Amino acid sequence: MKQKKWNIPLTGPRIPQALLEGGFSPLLCQILTLRGITTAQQARSLLFGGKETLHDPLLMLGMKEARDRIMKAVERCETVAVYGDYDVDGITSTCMLTDWLRRKGLTCYYYIPDRNEEGYGLNCAALDSLRARGVTLVVTVDCGVTAVEEAAHARDIGIDMVITDHHECRPDALPDVAALIDCKRDGDEYPNKNLAGVGVALKLVCACEGDAEAVLARYADLVAIGTVADVMPLCDENRYLVRLGLSQIVNSPRPGISAMLRESAIDPARMTSSTIGYSLAPRLNAAGRLGQASIAAKLLLSRDEEGALCLARELCELNRRRQSIENEIWKEANAMLAGQTPDGPIVLASENWNQGVIGIAASRLAEQYSLPAIIVCLNGEVGKGSCRSYGGFNLFEALTACADELIGFGGHALAAGLNIRRDRLDAFRRALRDYYLSNRPEPLPEVQCDLLITDPALLSLENVRSLDLLEPCGNANPRPLLCMSGVRLEMLSEVGGGKHTRFRVRLGQTPFECIYFSHSAAETGVHEAELIDVAFTPQVNEYRGNVTVQLVASAVRPHDPYALCDAILHEDRGCYPAAAHFCPLRADYIRAWREMGPCFSVGADTKAVMAQRPADMEPETYCLCLMVFREAGLLDAPQDGIYRAVRAQVTGKADLDATQLIRSLRAYQ
Repeated sequence: MKQKKWNIPLTGPRIPQALLEGGFSPLLCQILTLRGITTAQQARSLLFGGKETLHDPLLMLGMKEARDRIMKAVERCETVAVYGDYDVDGITSTCMLTDWLRRKGLTCYYYIPDRNEEGYGLNCAALDSLRARGVTLVVTVDCGVTAVEEAAHARDIGIDMVITDHHECRPDALPDVAALIDCKRDGDEYPNKNLAGVGVALKLVCACEGDAEAVLARYADLVAIGTVADVMPLCDENRYLVRLGLSQIVNSPRPGISAMLRESAIDPARMTSSTIGYSLAPRLNAAGRLGQASIAAKLLLSRDEEGALCLARELCELNRRRQSIENEIWKEANAMLAGQTPDGPIVLASENWNQGVIGIAASRLAEQYSLPAIIVCLNGEVGKGSCRSYGGFNLFEALTACADELIGFGGHALAAGLNIRRDRLDAFRRALRDYYLSNRPEPLPEVQCDLLITDPALLSLENVRSLDLLEPCGNANPRPLLCMSGVRLEMLSEVGGGKHTRFRVRLGQTPFECIYFSHSAAETGVHEAELIDVAFTPQVNEYRGNVTVQLVASAVRPHDPYALCDAILHEDRGCYPAAAHFCPLRADYIRAWREMGPCFSVGADTKAVMAQRPADMEPETYCLCLMVFREAGLLDAPQDGIYRAVRAQVTGKADLDATQLIRSLRAYQ
């Protein structure tokens, strides 16, 4: 199993008194402080921000023209079409705008292209088919900002077009249409540049309707699902939109969503943004990935509970098929790499892969190899690829730099799509590798812990419950990742037929029950009775009337003492709360002193010092012994630190417990 790099903060934040006086729990105060929140007003704005966070849709460039053209269509009773995308953001956008236009009395068709046959975005054949059905206005959602040729074709055949999108724009090549809305356009003054496609479509409906509250009362659930599924930052108005949508799903779900919850065995009362991301979104996405996005659209537009339940069952079956296909692609891609990790982005191609599923396999490869990954589905001399980033590498900029090797591309910094000729694959692979090596992002820890827990009282029921105020959590507002370091693993067992692992650790005198999903006991790499590090998210667990705190592990490993030992030896007072857990006892002092010998010299660096410790003594405890000996005058040390210190010539006894270091450590016990 690949060893992950961890970053454990040894020093906690200094909590502003204003936060504590605001009535927030100590644990929540620490998390808020880490996120730059220093006043009670800032905290209340983040946690409880309401409709005042919404921005005026008319601030968006092109919104007035879009509103005027759509309201003209309503007045004229034109036949219109909503042209969407096949992912969750596109499907929810399509359903929302289609429903609103139909409620305005219009004949409104929706068109979601077949992912495998048509690919992403507008195409001229689809526009021709819509014109043949009498459509005079097409409104795009979550696509269209790069469709210059298609927009020209629409104009030639008598279709007006309003484009709503949220993808990156090319300022020198915007479509010539009746109205174009994209908050990423140059000159756009809309404050929130991180709306999902469904968020932009929502703003259009709000501009037309003139009553944001009424619009949200009907469509907040769809906006929440699309926003979370597209991994938009959950701050600013996005946070309010998702919170409102979650409340709507819990309290008054539309028939299609209710059927999905029922078929997926999801308790609406426990709905969070994670439920959307890991349960609802994959099922909706599966339809689009397998070329049947219309099933998902019919489900969300359904007003019939029985019909919705049938569609939900069909959707779940599609998701199971998607999982099977994805796993086969991932296995084949791994076989191509033959266990070797490239020194640049992974670029693989095959004629046997399903185009709709390659993006998920690319994500798995990116995580597995810690590299950007691109998987290309070949069809004759042309291939379509899905790209996934890793470690903050900007894919959109990279593809722009390699554009000469591509037919076309589009997307975001973290995910993109491309078209390429078969004979340009090797050249593209080389160009992308060269760009990556010249623009390699700074390596980030794979386990980035927010807070080291040294006091078990921080994980009280009240404190853990207070973290729920951070919901909805997601991009830019993640659920906090906490950790314990150097805790004893008391029990380890498998559950769920060996798929998951349950274990217990002890911090001080307090035991904590933990669960590690999708990892067998062997895969954890840890064993009973040893010290371990565990990164986790705490949650309140209720079972048979018993309410306890449970730690949901994200990563575990055998305890790595180096960082804390290094901080101890360099006299970093910020590490004292963590070091207090290893405070020496009298027996530790005696043993460490006896093993030194008359010619003893402290090692030249931290690793050398750790290697000198007596067998079975924790490295941190040994390092503390040395620092106490130095303070008590038992070691002669250079002025620049403890390294290479030697035994001093002393007479009499030293009161080690009276040293400042020990007194400081005990203040944290």
